[in-house]
Amino acid sequence: MSLKVKALLLSALLFSACAEKTEAPRFAIEEATIASLQRALQDDSVSTRVIVELYLERIEAIDRNGPILNSIIEVNPDALAIADELDRERAAGQSRGPLHGVPVVLKANIDTGDQMATSAGSLALRDHRAPDDAFLVARLREAGAVILAKANLSEWANFRSRDSSSGWSSIGGQTNNAYDPRRNPCGSSSGSAVAVSANLTVLAIGTETDGSIICPSSINGIVGIKPTLGLVSRDGIIPIAHSQDTAGPMARTVKDAALLLNVLVAHDDQDPAMSNRPDRLPDYAADLRTDALQGKRIGVLRTYGGSGRNARVEEVFAQSIRLIEENGAEIIDPVNIDTEGMGDAEYGVLLYEFKADLNRYLASAGAEVGSLADVIEFNTQNADATMPFFGQDNLIAAQEKGPLTDAAYLQALADSKRIAQEGIDKALSEFKLDALIAPSNGPSWMTDHVLGDHFSVGSSSFAAVSGYANVTVPAGNVFGLPIGLSFIGTAFSERQLIEMAFAFEQAGKARRVPDPTNPMRP
Repeated sequence: MSLKVKALLLSALLFSACAEKTEAPRFAIEEATIASLQRALQDDSVSTRVIVELYLERIEAIDRNGPILNSIIEVNPDALAIADELDRERAAGQSRGPLHGVPVVLKANIDTGDQMATSAGSLALRDHRAPDDAFLVARLREAGAVILAKANLSEWANFRSRDSSSGWSSIGGQTNNAYDPRRNPCGSSSGSAVAVSANLTVLAIGTETDGSIICPSSINGIVGIKPTLGLVSRDGIIPIAHSQDTAGPMARTVKDAALLLNVLVAHDDQDPAMSNRPDRLPDYAADLRTDALQGKRIGVLRTYGGSGRNARVEEVFAQSIRLIEENGAEIIDPVNIDTEGMGDAEYGVLLYEFKADLNRYLASAGAEVGSLADVIEFNTQNADATMPFFGQDNLIAAQEKGPLTDAAYLQALADSKRIAQEGIDKALSEFKLDALIAPSNGPSWMTDHVLGDHFSVGSSSFAAVSGYANVTVPAGNVFGLPIGLSFIGTAFSERQLIEMAFAFEQAGKARRVPDPTNPMRP
């Protein structure tokens, strides 16, 4: 046998051996949706365990290494065991619904009765293990979701200091923007937004008092829903202010955010805010249509923070307005809301309620620090670790406030709610509108631990202070940095806003997949 023939035979044998060892194609987790995951799980092309392993590998590759997004504060050590149990259920012909086997990341101010800490990013709570699951976490587990990890956040949900850097906590350090790790992710649900955008999870839960779901969702190019106060239970969530706090879904698509919202809206008798909600709630994900903007009357909100300060944001906004018109909506422009006095009143309310609500949470949770005063003292005694960049002026200001029976608090609460609620409701009624729209936020800024955050545009306060619904959806980009569009409505208008946001999303297809290894070139 000639050397040439021997070489050919050897090559053939090697090729055959390699072919035998070739593994089946890996499931592509990048931009995976609930629907694509369920199809793969149902046809046995992948297991929940493999899906979880793939996300854990990606967290290790780009969150803890590579560009170091630093969005995850703690991986759930039980995640694979949960996945195995869900796989056994599926093999036995049991499915818990659309979220069966779907990974979800939780903001680290949400209680889980497991091995993970509930810390709000504070070293004062680094060893705090909640006695049981938050109400919404129990709902997620019942629905078959895999609690994959807890996400970093702006410490104390960005209520420690007015000079803070969003996405920084004394436990988790600085979370970085999914599109450019040099830039800020906004907050306070920073890690939740980055994890979803960078494909480290399918879904995440954020919380918002004012802007903490909307801003990071917008700046990281994903969908965020800030629900009406009382739609989602606040049980087991470290609070800022009961008159504004809510949890909400964060996802890459409107449909996935709506499916997640369906799970979160179960009634909780222990949350007083739920006493005002409708007896029957819709299926938020059913029959979403691309023509849902047809015949709608949409008001263009011009009294948002920073209006006109960023010409490129205004250009994205103008393009969004044209797209909405092209899809059959009637545009009413401008719509202005008088917000005089709202900001000062809101800040006063938050200071009062933070003291009362945090003291209540810490006392009931059995944490090592039992009060706001204890937290302040802990930070003071451990200043090198807890306050390397900014102080705790908000905590101190809150501690100085009196009880919730103070006349100053009651007046501020009445003023803030009146200005915000009357503003939105009057605009919707006067112009016969189905929704208001505004840019959710400006583009991300370079993270700056010396001077703190550099916000330009923001429209979250109207819905936040009023307690009304707000949905942000990707609208465009400024130099590769995402800009979101907010659909704002009255109380419990989530279904209508989701319908319009879905139609806008499908018409514009504005989300770009981030590449954090190649900053500003998503």
